[in-house]
Amino acid sequence: MSISDRDYSEKRDFIRMKVNTPAQISTKPDGEPDCDAICNDLSGGGMSITLSEELPLNSEITVTVTSDHSHSPILKARCAVARVQAQEEGGYQVGLEIKEVVQEEAEED
Repeated sequence: MSISDRDYSEKRDFIRMKVNTPAQISTKPDGEPDCDAICNDLSGGGMSITLSEELPLNSEITVTVTSDHSHSPILKARCAVARVQAQEEGGYQVGLEIKEVVQEEAEED
């Protein structure tokens, strides 16, 4: 299927993958997690998360998407908050633009 054949909502550079997996959010410069979230979907350019607190538009955060299997993080990225929408059932749906994928430093023996 070409991009012109897709529904308008999916005419993006990257197709979204539904993941619904745990994530940790850091709003601190040191990258230490200060909030838990759920990563709803993920694409090459961004992600959608659900969390309990509101984030300011255009703020930069670090998101670590984890595995249900307690393996290494699937993805750690520096992101910009592009959209925030309050949910009727509580919490916030947040759209993020991935600015940079962060490489974890290998531990030395």
